[in-house]
Amino acid sequence: MLVKKSRYKDAGSFEPAEDGSEVFAGLRSRTIREATGVVEHEVQATDRLDRLARHYYNNDRLWWRIVDANPQFVFGPDLLGPDMAGRVILIPRIKE
Repeated sequence: MLVKKSRYKDAGSFEPAEDGSEVFAGLRSRTIREATGVVEHEVQATDRLDRLARHYYNNDRLWWRIVDANPQFVFGPDLLGPDMAGRVILIPRIKE
């Protein structure tokens, strides 16, 4: 069961197989909308997603907003690290 404010609340579940067995107990991927009101952040070698979220949103658990705003990176940790130093990522404005 998801809470009302969950970012997955509109994600659909997987349909049962033809024989009625459950295919997967999880949810389908959710729709990620284009980020609006963004700030460009130049990545430093020591940056971490949770620390950036703490800096920009005052909440380290909102790191996923940064990942959503940068869909060219499939896996969140790919956004940061020594190889990314000097590249620019987008930090979306938090929606209220």
